[in-house]
Amino acid sequence: MTDRISTQDALIYLMVTMSAVDTAMNDAEFARIGRLVRFLPVFQGYDDTQLVEVSRACAEILKGPEGLDIVLEVVKDAVAPKLYDTAYALAVEVASADYNIQQEEIRLLQMLRDRLGLDKLTCAAIERGAIARFRHA
Repeated sequence: MTDRISTQDALIYLMVTMSAVDTAMNDAEFARIGRLVRFLPVFQGYDDTQLVEVSRACAEILKGPEGLDIVLEVVKDAVAPKLYDTAYALAVEVASADYNIQQEEIRLLQMLRDRLGLDKLTCAAIERGAIARFRHA
């Protein structure tokens, strides 16, 4: 397993994992990750020049056996329970970056919800908020 990582790195792991889960890590998703890291309060003080290095470290874990399970456990361990809904919201943001949520992304969201013990109502509200934000005119 990996040494303990920061909350911010764990959240980046989660976003990278969401981007990679459908095997199509696209520019829209990576751009969204960068914007979220630069904008959101949870990343305040984070050195975004480490984004590429942290993303590569996550990709290495994902290549290994049970990589997805390891990343989810790292996220659960490194993120405080009060930020579990934030973690879920970040995963939803990345999944919706290309306006086309794939079945693999839905499955990862379900796994994340279960791993973090989030209730379905909270997750539905987060998902509904994303739908409202990304709806076309």
